[in-house]
Amino acid sequence: MLTHVSSHPQNPSRVVVLGSGGFLGRRLCQRLTAERIATLAFGSHEMDLTEGTAGIRLREDLRSADAVVFLSAITPDKGRDSAILMRNLSMARNVCEATRGGRVSHMIYASSDAVYSFDQNYISETTPAAPTDLYGVMHRTRELMLASEAQVPLVTLRFTGVYGAGDTHNSYGPNRFMQQALREGRIAMFGNGEETRDHLYVDDAVALMMQVLTHRSTGLLNLASGQSVSFHDVAEQIIVHAGRPVEVQCSTRQNPITHRQFDIANLKRAFPDIILTSLPEGLCKTVAEIQAKSGG
Repeated sequence: MLTHVSSHPQNPSRVVVLGSGGFLGRRLCQRLTAERIATLAFGSHEMDLTEGTAGIRLREDLRSADAVVFLSAITPDKGRDSAILMRNLSMARNVCEATRGGRVSHMIYASSDAVYSFDQNYISETTPAAPTDLYGVMHRTRELMLASEAQVPLVTLRFTGVYGAGDTHNSYGPNRFMQQALREGRIAMFGNGEETRDHLYVDDAVALMMQVLTHRSTGLLNLASGQSVSFHDVAEQIIVHAGRPVEVQCSTRQNPITHRQFDIANLKRAFPDIILTSLPEGLCKTVAEIQAKSGG
């Protein structure tokens, strides 16, 4: 589902990262610096993309050869209501305003697998987008806004859950489980953790974005590991690496059990040399990094 404008990888002259203060943004900026690629980084402190004149101000900073990575979003841990929805859409409107008229050479939009309904257990790029909550609606609407108004070569990357050290969202799954295990000696699960999900290691997510940038890829791609495991199994693997006793606390289930599996054939076809980190290896690396930073 991707088209590579550059058959051989070529570094962009500059990458503009919108959302550089976030989990993925910080890691991407570190990688760009390591690769000696010029970077213009905007976190919310440098530019509030929800503000009415942000599009005009951003437009003044852009160059025609720039590649823009649009990561900025107010995530569900900050709220799930219509007010958050509208603020997120205002970001996209300003990005459209800034890039209208072919202002830049390439754009990556970081979307989410939340655009897919949980009625669909097996997901590929041909699966219809049918979001069932406002967060998914937001991402799908922003996808459509950028495709119709940004007027720039665009790639939409629909991320599954990304885990790794430095996550601030406390999302249910590996990130929350690791924090609970290491800080509190417990892991709180819904039901018995029967649901299966795909989990993508953060360094793999960044490596894939770098591939898209250097190939100037356009189109649509799901970013996932292709391996789904239950939350119970994730918890058990974290306990192995925690280095302390950890209690698993199961709560009464409030929602039906759902499962999600990704077909990553298109990802492998687009980037046949990419090697994805297994969940056990990624969890081991993450726990070690968290413990190293905390001095534990």
